[in-house]
Amino acid sequence: MRGTPDILINSAEIELWPARRLRARGNRDARALARARYVLRRKRDGHYLAAELDEGLLALVPRLAREPGLDEALAALEAVPTHRRSGIERVGELPLARLEQRLRVLGLDHGYGERTGLPLVAEPDWLALAGFDRYRRPLWLHVEAARGWRHLQAEALADGIVLEAISGYRSHDYQLGIFERKRARGLEVEQILRVNAAPGYSEHHSGLALDIGAPGEPPAEESFEDTEAFAWLCDNAAGHGFTMSYPRDNPHGIVYEPWHWAWHRA
Repeated sequence: MRGTPDILINSAEIELWPARRLRARGNRDARALARARYVLRRKRDGHYLAAELDEGLLALVPRLAREPGLDEALAALEAVPTHRRSGIERVGELPLARLEQRLRVLGLDHGYGERTGLPLVAEPDWLALAGFDRYRRPLWLHVEAARGWRHLQAEALADGIVLEAISGYRSHDYQLGIFERKRARGLEVEQILRVNAAPGYSEHHSGLALDIGAPGEPPAEESFEDTEAFAWLCDNAAGHGFTMSYPRDNPHGIVYEPWHWAWHRA
């Protein structure tokens, strides 16, 4: 629907997406999305909960009123300003209390952060559309990182280099899902932590980091370092505020990730 800003509104348990950025999962969804401004989407499993229409909220699940986090999500929707002037956008952070409770259940305490030197990362309360990733999914980033990524990608293209986004913002729920799936395959927590940051400790939660690839290259593989795209990033990314987060022998104990770059304010 015209007039809906291309931002993802974030709350602890529910995301609010511009309806035009979602794919319908059936005829009922298609009819609702065609009329909606925003769609409330459960972060834990991606289910569509409700559509915000001109005439009010259309429930897409039974017992919507009992949905955890509904009131918080609706309050976040009401708080969205109608205009955001470039360069003075205010981005808040969601509280970490719920995350810390879930980490205790997982068996991870503050000792993990002390051992790795990784801080707990809060999610932003809204994110900007930074384009689309390799798979034509909306790429959500912190508004400043989104601006930096668009400039970086455009400058690379002017030099004949195509940079593809593989993924950007990930919620705490998303990272927890990675752990749950790997645990279900029989991996121990310590094995998972050698490859993945613990939920709450990934730079992707901030919306400031993204994984970058090149056409024809497999995603998130060390072979990316042999591409012209990687060489170009090493020479030019810092000028746009991006640095590689996990070089070889990094102090956090994270495996070498030549594809993972994060934006930092100058």
